[in-house]
Amino acid sequence: MIKARNRQNLVNEIEQHFKLDAHVKEAFLKVDREAFVPNEFKHLSYKLDALPLAASQWISSPLTVAKMTQHLELKGIDSVLEVGCGSGYQAAILSAICRRVFTIERIDELLKKAKATFYELEIHNIFTRFDDGQRGWKQYAPFERILFSATAKEVPEILFEQLAEGGILIAPIEQSKDYHILTRFYKKNGRITSETIEQCLFVPVLDGTQK
Repeated sequence: MIKARNRQNLVNEIEQHFKLDAHVKEAFLKVDREAFVPNEFKHLSYKLDALPLAASQWISSPLTVAKMTQHLELKGIDSVLEVGCGSGYQAAILSAICRRVFTIERIDELLKKAKATFYELEIHNIFTRFDDGQRGWKQYAPFERILFSATAKEVPEILFEQLAEGGILIAPIEQSKDYHILTRFYKKNGRITSETIEQCLFVPVLDGTQK
């Protein structure tokens, strides 16, 4: 009961800044953010703050997760690829909307923890992979949507190749050191076009994997 009230309060707080579509709101009411937050920060689970994770990573602000989710236009979407699983919270939100979520994480410690949380919450439609997400996941491509959850100067071409015709890819693109622009890319007739959405701040994408 308390957790349900906390999630409702979180949705109310998000909506003071960003109006949620009904299906996104339902996902936030369904997923327990506290389960993805490190123990020492549990008391901050339902604040609009980004919080530290292991390996110098962060769990994004719920407001950022809400914006990324809504800008992906997920209603009726079957498959989505997430590059950068992190805590797993964003993947869990996606899994409440889409039939299949494929998420890749390059830091083994983070992926193991996220997988354990998915299991604990009985989320069974998230498929995980330990790899450098910049390579995508060719086996299950093409994906209708791709969410790139770290800042890059440009999106790797292989991810556009794995994006389905008519698909959308969202990524924070680095313009300069502390100036990132959330950008939405479209694939139509094999061509990629883009539009800028708003300024944002994410951790940078890193190459390779980390055991």
